[in-house]
Amino acid sequence: MTTLESDPQLVDRLDEIGTKIQDVREATATVIFGQERVIDLALVTLLSGGHALLIGVPGLAKTSLVETLGAVLGLENKRIQFTPDLMPSDIVGSEVLEEDSSGSRAFRFVKGPIFTQLLMADEINRASPKTQSALLQAMQEHHVTMAGVRHDVPLPFHVLATQNPLEQEGTYPLPEAQLDRFLLQIDVSYPDIDAERRMLFATTGTEERKLKTILTAEELMVAQRLVRQLPVGDQVVDAILKLVRSARPGTGIDQTLDEMIAWGPGPRASQALMLAVRAKAMMEGRLAPSVDDVIDLAEPVLKHRMSLTFAARAEGIEMSDMMARLIEPLK
Repeated sequence: MTTLESDPQLVDRLDEIGTKIQDVREATATVIFGQERVIDLALVTLLSGGHALLIGVPGLAKTSLVETLGAVLGLENKRIQFTPDLMPSDIVGSEVLEEDSSGSRAFRFVKGPIFTQLLMADEINRASPKTQSALLQAMQEHHVTMAGVRHDVPLPFHVLATQNPLEQEGTYPLPEAQLDRFLLQIDVSYPDIDAERRMLFATTGTEERKLKTILTAEELMVAQRLVRQLPVGDQVVDAILKLVRSARPGTGIDQTLDEMIAWGPGPRASQALMLAVRAKAMMEGRLAPSVDDVIDLAEPVLKHRMSLTFAARAEGIEMSDMMARLIEPLK
């Protein structure tokens, strides 16, 4: 593996990419007001090569975030509105029978909207589990199979899915297998009053906001490879392992936590946290992640990969309380 010592040019490439990422953050913030944390976590997701689940009530610019990121990163983006009657073929595509001028017939695969670089799966929990699972193969393996034939999705490929945390009538909770495919769960909250004031003037006037491409799709893939080359110190690795393993019941690390956690994160959570802290360090212009990065990203990486017991929920314990207890030994 290439290191900073064996390849001095790596530092220069990191600086160059880091500067462009800062420009991406600033450009996105001119459209998405008061959501700096959400923007940062979305960029961490993309730099890590992963997918994100955005949780927030309607009207918090989740759709605009995807469109804006697509514009400034030079990514083709599409949106799918998930509904109860949505079928897997509406996502993946289908085969149609065509007849040519000579009269011979053959099937042709018509690609669905999943064949894009940045896909927004809006209100993903409104579709049936069968339809939700149509995303699984593409999210993990970057291809789909139709009639035994493999079709690769474009690279880079990222899914940003949204969920409404309030209205749960007529929804289908995402299965644990699909939740684990999301690198981060990003909570989208209301903007503060200053941001909302700026938003009022910016969105109700006559001036059109024009975004230019800052980082191309090819440069994003280069950045994703650079993220994997960042060195990670033993102290950070130990913090990741300690945190993730302490969130699993039955490990014997903390008996009181075992009684409150129904099931915990698997090894994919450790991998996700390792990539995320590297991406955060590079985004902030640092050459290596720290334990503080592990603490900062612990909740978005872990909370959708674990569940509390009924007894814990009955006592009023929430996932944020549990995450605070898990993080405390690292401070």
